[in-house]
Amino acid sequence: MITSQEYRARLKKLKPNVYMDGDIISREDPRLAGGINIMSQTYDLAYKPEFEEVLTATSHLNGRKINRFTHIHQSVDDLLKKQKMTRLCSQEVGGCIQRCMGTDALNALSVVTHEVDQQGDTEYYQRFLKYLQYIQDNDLAANCAQTDVKGDRMKRPHEQSDPDLYLRIVEKLPDGIVVTGAKAHNTCSAYIDEIIALPTRRLTAEEGPWAVAFALPADWEGVTLINAAYSPRPRRKLHAPYAELGVSHSITVFDKVFVPWERVFLCGEWEAAGRLGLLFALYHRHSYTGCKAALSEIVAGAAALVAEYNGIDRSQHVRHKIAELIAVVELIFAAGIAAAVNARRASSGTYIPDVTFCNVGRYVAGTNIYKEYETLAEIAGGLPATLPPEMDFYNPKTGPYLEKYIMRKDGISAEDQHRCFRLLQDMMSSAWGGHKLIDALHGGGSPVMERIGILNAYDLESVKRLAKRLAGIKT
Repeated sequence: MITSQEYRARLKKLKPNVYMDGDIISREDPRLAGGINIMSQTYDLAYKPEFEEVLTATSHLNGRKINRFTHIHQSVDDLLKKQKMTRLCSQEVGGCIQRCMGTDALNALSVVTHEVDQQGDTEYYQRFLKYLQYIQDNDLAANCAQTDVKGDRMKRPHEQSDPDLYLRIVEKLPDGIVVTGAKAHNTCSAYIDEIIALPTRRLTAEEGPWAVAFALPADWEGVTLINAAYSPRPRRKLHAPYAELGVSHSITVFDKVFVPWERVFLCGEWEAAGRLGLLFALYHRHSYTGCKAALSEIVAGAAALVAEYNGIDRSQHVRHKIAELIAVVELIFAAGIAAAVNARRASSGTYIPDVTFCNVGRYVAGTNIYKEYETLAEIAGGLPATLPPEMDFYNPKTGPYLEKYIMRKDGISAEDQHRCFRLLQDMMSSAWGGHKLIDALHGGGSPVMERIGILNAYDLESVKRLAKRLAGIKT
């Protein structure tokens, strides 16, 4: 395991291939600082005694102690600890922990590479194990580049006027393959070590070139990251943990990129593409039952805090609204627990969480997030949208007025009132807040994908037979 200082030092060595707002930037660009702060905590929290049990694991490859973000789930307990780790880390940083994508991609590969090898004359699983050893030995951070840009949504990959709108193999060489295309919505790609590319959908027999999975260093030749970064507004006086976080998302372009065979985990096996894509999504939705529980918990905490500061925390209708927020938090987390407890063991030994419970948990999180923010806005009132800029509170002329007129409930200082509403402004009335709402709805799959997953996994015929029996209908 490494420390955050070692992680940051490693980032500085990456070649510049990140573009923002028309310029190529280094990994030390201040716009990336919030995301790097979050990623750093995935390293530092593992060294804290109170977090050690959930943030560290024992490698099934060599029995060494490793960061759980590099671990392959070997039991139900591993899945439960991964979910708990995701919630705890998200509570600590105040939002998305980001590093879970790499964990989920690794676990999906551990299952599918083994399955593909069992069905044919390939060696993907052994390649994967060597790659996993490299990840664990160096405590590397990875992301998952899965979502293709897709072009015309009504056309399949091989039907697109431009075949590069889905990432594809354009050449096979003795020592590797060459790929071209792009992946979208790639969280944290600007400040991780490795990019793991996976298929985004089921494919057909004529779509072998699009059935590709591989891993490359984030600064590999031919890889270009076109990045967007989001953070709360910078603070000059009221420094706070929430103001130090951030996130980046890139369109990751692969322009005739060479991938050595030892880093290729799927190459033309179209039958396995959908399985790999869906399995990553499943693991990632299980991670969401941890992080989205924490996100909803932060909303519930902020609502309870501003209710107290506004003096309405004993009002029955406010208490009922907060109870509803708490119910969503724990239903999301409970679905993740159920998914872990009902997991099954794959042929590789990796444990796979239950499909129905993962999708239900993610669905509850996604479909409730706007309702949660509506509740927070109702309880807070309009001030998060109209709060004067921070430095007006420190101006000799305007500061005394604002200290006097921001006051609400007796016994709570003007500064604490200011801090509370500044947090709410960041959460609800900022570019950061708007970004988080869309992320909470669509990240890991939009609600329609969870509905499809629920319907595909659930045995509707059995419950129809149940209804028929209770109605006295012969079957």
